[in-house]
Amino acid sequence: MLELQKILGDEKGIGTTLGNLGNLRADAGEWDRAKAYYLEALDLMSKTYDEAGKAVLFSDLGLVARETKEFEQAIGYYEQSLVLMRRLGNQGGVADAWRMIGRTFLMQQRYDDAIACCQTSQSIAERSRDELRTGGARYLLAQCYEETGKLREAADLLELVVRMDRKYQLPKLEENIQRLAALRASLAGQDGVPPHRKTHV
Repeated sequence: MLELQKILGDEKGIGTTLGNLGNLRADAGEWDRAKAYYLEALDLMSKTYDEAGKAVLFSDLGLVARETKEFEQAIGYYEQSLVLMRRLGNQGGVADAWRMIGRTFLMQQRYDDAIACCQTSQSIAERSRDELRTGGARYLLAQCYEETGKLREAADLLELVVRMDRKYQLPKLEENIQRLAALRASLAGQDGVPPHRKTHV
């Protein structure tokens, strides 16, 4: 496919194929190879003025940088994706960019920054009535609150996430149920109330 596109001079198609090859390498954890494909695709999409394609590639490059612990570079890539998503009026993409910036801050334990970004992502997704993206932002917010000892806030958010998981039969349902049960048990211990007295999911 790639060779045919090169023969035909289909630069946009080549860029898309390179991006897909990068995704395959990223899924395999081959971050250097993924980055090389993404950068080559980005160069081609810049020539074809494919703003939507560039926005996705900047997000992909952000993932590579984040997973290789190059956090400031990751934030820079996500911010470039955010700018393009805003320009395109893609509210889902804007919410995703804020969430990914928040996740990067969370990995750095920059909790105030992470919470602010995730709250922004949640607000945008809620206004768009996008339940899945709202749930994604709430999931990260719950993690922020749990890691900073705000267990009640974490449990309240995670309960909403579990409801969404049930509604859409998402793969993390059982994992999130167990996590919520652990949070409730910790809260029960803090309150001096036996865990079995708490409401179950």
